[in-house]
Amino acid sequence: MTPVEPVPHDVSLARPDEAARLRAGLTSLVVGMLLLAVKYLAYVETGSAAVLSDALESIINVVAAVFALGGLVFAGRPADRGHPYGHGKIEYFSAVFEGGLIAFAAVVICWYAVERLAFGGEVREVELGLALTFGAGLANAALGFYLVSIGRRASSITLIADGQHVLSDFYTSAGVVVGLLLVKLTGVLWLDPLVALLVGIQLAVTGFRLVRRAAGGLLDEEDTVLLGKLIKAFDENATPGIIRIHRLRAIRSGRYAHVDAHLIVPEYWSVEQAHEAADRFAERVIASCTIDGEIIFHTDPCRRALCAVCDVPDCPVRQERFAGRPPLTLDEATRPTEMTWSGGAPELPQAVAAS
Repeated sequence: MTPVEPVPHDVSLARPDEAARLRAGLTSLVVGMLLLAVKYLAYVETGSAAVLSDALESIINVVAAVFALGGLVFAGRPADRGHPYGHGKIEYFSAVFEGGLIAFAAVVICWYAVERLAFGGEVREVELGLALTFGAGLANAALGFYLVSIGRRASSITLIADGQHVLSDFYTSAGVVVGLLLVKLTGVLWLDPLVALLVGIQLAVTGFRLVRRAAGGLLDEEDTVLLGKLIKAFDENATPGIIRIHRLRAIRSGRYAHVDAHLIVPEYWSVEQAHEAADRFAERVIASCTIDGEIIFHTDPCRRALCAVCDVPDCPVRQERFAGRPPLTLDEATRPTEMTWSGGAPELPQAVAAS
């Protein structure tokens, strides 16, 4: 095998500094606490079930922000002997926890809403409640977009999950505002707990989606977006001697990507020549993808089965003329066996000896 160390490249795209990630997490916590105070004040003044549902979600926001910040600190630690693949997967645990908290809040909100629908309740100071909830909602929208933006640039599922949660809080606030307006305009009080019930259902869906996505990361589910970037980079950076690729696998550990694949090279190359070519190719691919990670290549000999797609000049063992290099596809790159080619057209796969 040919291990390749991570290669420095455009830091602004591939590896935002840890301070930016931590700053985003801290911002989420501080703003969440302020908005919780505002929403609790709105509930005290109005007695609205819908406003209470919004405040309960803000409590979850604060608790989740605490765990998200802790997860970001832990995930930023470098790999060590005890954790050779780094500490990035803690971010998935943080996202699962946050999704569970959202689901718990949904249950509490739905319970309270059903109780208010059954036994009734009053709503007062509607104008003040509208103003406070609307202002808090706008602040949540700004915070949510900020967190998702930083999370995507830093490949941080923790920040993305936190941002999506905060954005769901914005939609909750919007629903509460609509509910309070309807109560004010119609005087029908049961509309207030009905809006709270709808909010609870929406939160349950959001929590499920967060848990589902994080579970996929913990189970190393195929990341088709990452694979697509890698395949494009393989095609763009291939040089004579880098013939084809198969058995491609990639997983994420937080923002760090671990990639391994089988690289087919000319059969007459020496071990040293194949090693150096694989190293250089991996460096170019990582830089081209702008990812933070490593690529480990296992080199396979061509076995003279890929002459039609091999552009090595003056090949001493060539048995067929070069016909062209077809673009690499996801199916070919991820299949466990290599493909054979004749006149540029793929044929049945050829088994590759396991190693």
